[in-house]
Amino acid sequence: MGDVRVSLESKLFGRQAESAAERYLRGQGYRIRDRNVRSVYGELDLVVERAGVVVFVEVKARRTNAFGGTPYAVDSRKRTRMIKLGAHYLAQHNLKNQSCRFDVLLYAGVSADASTIEHIENAFEVPGHELQW
Repeated sequence: MGDVRVSLESKLFGRQAESAAERYLRGQGYRIRDRNVRSVYGELDLVVERAGVVVFVEVKARRTNAFGGTPYAVDSRKRTRMIKLGAHYLAQHNLKNQSCRFDVLLYAGVSADASTIEHIENAFEVPGHELQW
């Protein structure tokens, strides 16, 4: 029963972090295009836009620094998945030759307080032609 409670608490904390991320991004002048976009490749937390650039945002929330903490939350497997998700999203929405990038919003601590946000713009480069559609 304890595992179920921990899982529910983790999901709630994750949702709170995503809501705080959305508020933060709006405050920075981003327009929210989509939230929790699911496809066969997984899920995009947020898709936002500012100044003609579509931004795919991964929100990571950690209560502790175990396993390296938030900076290590987006590994190479996750980056590869995000690239596939981004390409799929662009294709689904017929967004050809669209400028885009991948950002990561990091949270550390026991709450999704906006003061704990670290916004990493253009968090990683897309190698080769992986994002062509």
